[in-house]
Order: sequence, then C-alpha cells, then structure tokens
Amino acid sequence: MTKDKGMKRILKGLTLATLIAASTPMVASAQTPIGVSYQPSLYWALPFHYANVKGWWKDVGLAPNFTTFPAGAPQIAAAPSRSWDVGGTGSVPAILGAVRFNILTIGITNDESKTNAMMVRGDKFEAIRSNPKLLENQNILLTTNSTVDYATRKCLEKMGVSQGSVKFVNLGQAQIITALTSNNGDIAGVWAPNTYTLEDRAGAKYLCSGADAGAIVPGALIVRADFAKERPDDVAKFLAVYLRGWSWAKANPAEARALALDFYKQGGLEVTPRAMDQEFALRPTFGLDEQIKIMARGANPSTVDGWFSEIGKFISDVGTIPANPEARNYITDEFMKKVAADPKLKAFATEFDKK
Repeated sequence: MTKDKGMKRILKGLTLATLIAASTPMVASAQTPIGVSYQPSLYWALPFHYANVKGWWKDVGLAPNFTTFPAGAPQIAAAPSRSWDVGGTGSVPAILGAVRFNILTIGITNDESKTNAMMVRGDKFEAIRSNPKLLENQNILLTTNSTVDYATRKCLEKMGVSQGSVKFVNLGQAQIITALTSNNGDIAGVWAPNTYTLEDRAGAKYLCSGADAGAIVPGALIVRADFAKERPDDVAKFLAVYLRGWSWAKANPAEARALALDFYKQGGLEVTPRAMDQEFALRPTFGLDEQIKIMARGANPSTVDGWFSEIGKFISDVGTIPANPEARNYITDEFMKKVAADPKLKAFATEFDKK
C-alpha cells in the first residue's frame, strides 16, 4: 500500500466515524444530579414522566431528583432552601418567584388559557349564565396566587361583576373538588384536570375560561438564578429533555395518552380517556423553534413578555406584589438559544418533530 492510499483510507475512516457519531443519540457516561420541581397530575409535567420512562435524562447526563408541590405558591416558597433547581409552574407563581426569590422564566410549558376556568354546579349554572350578577355576594372557591385566580378575575371583569362584590375563598384544588362534590360550594376556579373531575363528579359546567375572557395563561419553565449562573449547560440539557417530551408525544399520540393516564394515576388522580383527549386538544405546546420565536425580542418586547406583563399587572393590582416587574428582567431566552446552538442537543430535543 502506498503512503497516499494509506492516508486516503485513514481520512475515509475518520469521515465515516464522524458521520456515525453525528447520527448516534446522545450517550452520557456521568450522571449529574439536578433538582426538578413540579406539581403532580398536571399536563405540562408529562415530559418529565416521558423522560423517566424512556431514559432520556441519562442520555443527556442528568440524574433528576424530583420534588412535587400541590400548587405553585408553596413550590416557589421552597426555592430559597435549594430543594429544587429547575422545574415547571404557573405563570403567576413564576412572577412571584421572580420578585421574591430571583427565579428566572426560561421557557413556556403550554398555553393553558382554556383549561383555567370558573365552573358552576349544574343546578345553578343556567341561572348564573343568564344573569352573572347572581355571582355577587357568593363564595368563589379557588387557589389564590395561581393562574386560575388570574383567569377567574378576568372572567368576572368580562361579565361585569365587581371583584369586590364576591368573596374569594382560598382552598387547595383537592379541597375545592371535595367541597363541590359534597354540596358545600357552588362556584369554583379550577385548572385541568380538576375541571374534568368536577364535570364528572359534581355535574359542574364551564362558566368562563381564561380564553373566554381574553386572558392568555401560559405555564412557565423556571430555574433559580444562582443555579443558572453556576450550571448553564445543565439548564440547557434540562430544556432539551423537556422539549423532546412534547416532540415525542406529538409523534406518538396513542402511547403518549396511555402514559399520561398512568402519570395522573400515580399522582392520585384518575381521569377518563375522554378527559385526557381534552387535555391534549385544549393545551397547545411549543417546540424549540416556536419557543425561540415567542421569546424573541427586537425593538419591542417579546410575545412572552406581553403575556407575563399582563399577569404581573394583575398580581400588583390585587396587592400581592408592590409593582409589576419588568419582564425582560426575569424572562430570558438564553438557554433555549443554547439548546439551538448545540447540534447534538438540538437534534435530541427535536428528533421527533418531523415524524
């Protein structure tokens, strides 16, 4: 063999090895711990479950330690203890976290405008729908400082009912379901899948959703700012796993729904296949390109900035925070862009997008 032929063979071998490496799924040798927080039995948390079942965390070199909370407010309150590093939550607690604990919003879990709603017991529904003024002097059971708190108040505004004319009763979502199913409440603000549970168990009906009231209600992917600074690469890996979850679910709808029913059951909530179909139909999710698009800032604020600014105004108006924070101070597309800039990570996150 001549020297030139030998060199050509070596170069050919290197080229083939490079092509194989580029087409091979990410394989990581070391597993880095990361604390992931979420609320169980919620649609937007499904990518975490899919990743557990499919082994995707290991593929990017992460070993998640999960911490769950019944609602966003206690989840955010736990941030200073460093019991979690990243996670998902509602937009209202995400803003509270930004103001109080330097929490950053790094992406959108889903658009849940249609699934945060005011619901009324079936025997009261027609009268109240015909005359919303009947809501005055009534108790509205809801979880305060939450997305459904925001949606409910926007609904009241749309219906011409003063917030001061009703009484908001702060309860956890499970307590609200118990109250309505035992005839100890008539009107509630709940998020899905609790909406479907009230339909099935209490004959409740939708009076008004966030979407009906023109209120965009996004869910937020979040990170502690100190963790983001210390481990930016791991934040990007976390996002890649999450994005892969929705990418896979869209390409495999039947299996995705079956796993979703199992996930809800593990969290103590059994829903019907019909209700799960509603979850997938009513809650738009966003792929990598869509995330970057809605978070992009030019001369004007981003689409996401606008959504969160409206919600921040609500939180400040009701006195929960002293002022509406500037969206660009706590919403960043840095980590989504980091996923897009890494060829392997981007391929991992978007593998199923075109299938």
